[in-house]
Amino acid sequence: MLTGEFNHSIDAKGRLIIPSKLRESLGEHFMITKGMDGCLFLYPDNEWKAFEEKLNTLPLTNKKARDFKRFFVGSSVDGELDKQGRVLLPSSLRTYAGLEKEVVLAGVLDKVEIWNRDAWEAHTAEVEENIEDIASDMEDLGLSI
Repeated sequence: MLTGEFNHSIDAKGRLIIPSKLRESLGEHFMITKGMDGCLFLYPDNEWKAFEEKLNTLPLTNKKARDFKRFFVGSSVDGELDKQGRVLLPSSLRTYAGLEKEVVLAGVLDKVEIWNRDAWEAHTAEVEENIEDIASDMEDLGLSI
């Protein structure tokens, strides 16, 4: 299970150390793609395959479905760890997510999100401010705490 929040830095070559706790669940090979809210998603192979299967059920005749599929699959790259536990993040993905130096990796059960640290802090502050409303909306989706 992918959980936890980790602060790290991207080096000058665009490499990022994946924390050992996350490496265990991600495995040595995984997929990296654009994510929602301006972050990147890292999917373990099994989760990526399940996501691909869902994407393949989308109707080709629906433009939003085609765009949705392109957004995730068109930007995806294979991720592979080097001997130091680092992954190279392509410059196009770093640019999309505004990743320069300081980043946050957040495990969110089925994937890892990589955020620009300032964007993460702003996003989490907004969520914390609105958690009561968010929790109420989750009840509407069938999830209660």
